[in-house]
Amino acid sequence: MHGAPALAPDFSHLAYANPDAPRGGSVTFAAIGTFDSLNPLIVRGRPAAGVRDYVFESLLTRNFDEPFSLYGLIAESVETPDDRSWVEFTLNPEARFSDGVPVTVEDVVFSWQTLKSKGRPNHRSYYSKVSRVETPSGRRIRFVFESGADRELALIIGLMPVLPRHHFEHRRFDETSLDPPLGSGPYVISSVQPGASITYERDPDYWGGGLAINRGAFNFATVRYDYFRDESARFEAFKKGLYDFQHDGDPARWATSYEFPAVKDGRVLREQVSRSTPAGMRGLAFNTRRHIFADRRVRRALTLMFDFEWLNANLYHGLYARTQGYYDGSELSAVGRPASAAERALLEPYLDAVDPDVLDGTYTLESANSSGRNRAGMRAAIGLFAEAGYELKDGRMVDAASAEPFAFEILVAERRQERYALAYARMLERIGVSATVRQVDSVQYQTRRQTYDFDMVEHFWYASLSPGNEQNFYWSSRAAGEEGTRNYMGARNPGIDAMIAALLDAREREDFVTAARALDRLLISGNYVIPLFHLPGQWIAYRSRLAHPQRHSLDGYKIDTWWVEREK
Repeated sequence: MHGAPALAPDFSHLAYANPDAPRGGSVTFAAIGTFDSLNPLIVRGRPAAGVRDYVFESLLTRNFDEPFSLYGLIAESVETPDDRSWVEFTLNPEARFSDGVPVTVEDVVFSWQTLKSKGRPNHRSYYSKVSRVETPSGRRIRFVFESGADRELALIIGLMPVLPRHHFEHRRFDETSLDPPLGSGPYVISSVQPGASITYERDPDYWGGGLAINRGAFNFATVRYDYFRDESARFEAFKKGLYDFQHDGDPARWATSYEFPAVKDGRVLREQVSRSTPAGMRGLAFNTRRHIFADRRVRRALTLMFDFEWLNANLYHGLYARTQGYYDGSELSAVGRPASAAERALLEPYLDAVDPDVLDGTYTLESANSSGRNRAGMRAAIGLFAEAGYELKDGRMVDAASAEPFAFEILVAERRQERYALAYARMLERIGVSATVRQVDSVQYQTRRQTYDFDMVEHFWYASLSPGNEQNFYWSSRAAGEEGTRNYMGARNPGIDAMIAALLDAREREDFVTAARALDRLLISGNYVIPLFHLPGQWIAYRSRLAHPQRHSLDGYKIDTWWVEREK
């Protein structure tokens, strides 16, 4: 995306893969719920786990040791001009679908046309920005973009799934089906128990097994996903040895539930895997479209009343870390870093929207002592409410002019959310603020979020080392006025819009990092969310017969580089 790829043209394998890993054996993973489709590329249905990763391939593929760099897969080479107004791929002549039919430019054109009209919303949005497709020779295909299309689009097209035209052209692509699809990937679907399990067998004739990008990957001969009703049923199955690998995100379970015999005798191993990608932002979003949250001082006061230390100690066994900004744990984060001269130049027209401590790198969320008596935070919050025109009267926070009590609703859909929201509501009672926690079903929750029919709601904004177009969808002024975006807070800030534009226009990594940090400073200063918390790493548990490379990627573990050390 920026600068040059990290790997030399003659690289032999990825650094987080073991080219000498043994091949063979079987592995079983677990999924929650059910499935009714084997097509993960359409909106309809619930697709089975693994189809996109194991059956379908794209023109290029990622190296997860870089922010956003792609290397050849179905395409053996790629060409694009400096302005990235087009991108041209030359197909690898060895590329084959699992039925032995070569992958052609006609398949690529068919894939683009099909996904643009019948694919998922992200496919339709991105692929519609292609103004025309040219096929200058038998193995070359060029995508020409609309004027003003962003620089990321050349990479996004490189990640487009390639479909076999001869398989799909006489089928209803946009209808759910349990017929195994045909692809060019390393596995074929060998068995399906509708809604219950799906099994993949490694294709012995897989065309791409010798590529450097794949060396040391896809080592399991058989991959199976079994489905379980819920998290509790799944974990009980893991304890009984019914599947092999567990990625755990529950602090209580991680702290207290791994005392079963298989852990004690070494048949199950536990690890915490570090990663260098941003933690992302999980936060309680203030809907600033509501007049009670329009004043930044009020939002700041309510943030001060969120006692993370008490929650972490009493609900989460002290295992969470507090999220400070939008790109925590990565080079994109502004937290703890004073703004550089380049950042200050970008922010200069918008400095009134950046808090001084955020600009100079001294900002941090206030912490308490986990006692539950955060008196300093209470005093500061009451002071901010007073500045915003409120007063504490007869134990209630009221508007000084109208005497209207300050009250709002926290919308939740899960027990996990309700648990900490109720605790937070009790914290707010100490300064006379009334917060009602309302739990609704998942359908109503999603509808109300999409239409911004809430006062406060939780959301997780995923972040990578290469944030791009989605930042407009998250934070831009335009997104604030459109239903269905992820700008739940209703942020309308010209500075944020300008930083997103600088982010998308950056040509070199240094300029990109500068723009990302400047964006982080504006988002933090806006107090649009109450930052919640994140795990310090990836918690994994697995059967001791599985093994993995000595080092993991920047993005953490990659299960497709693991192997079976010994059979049961």
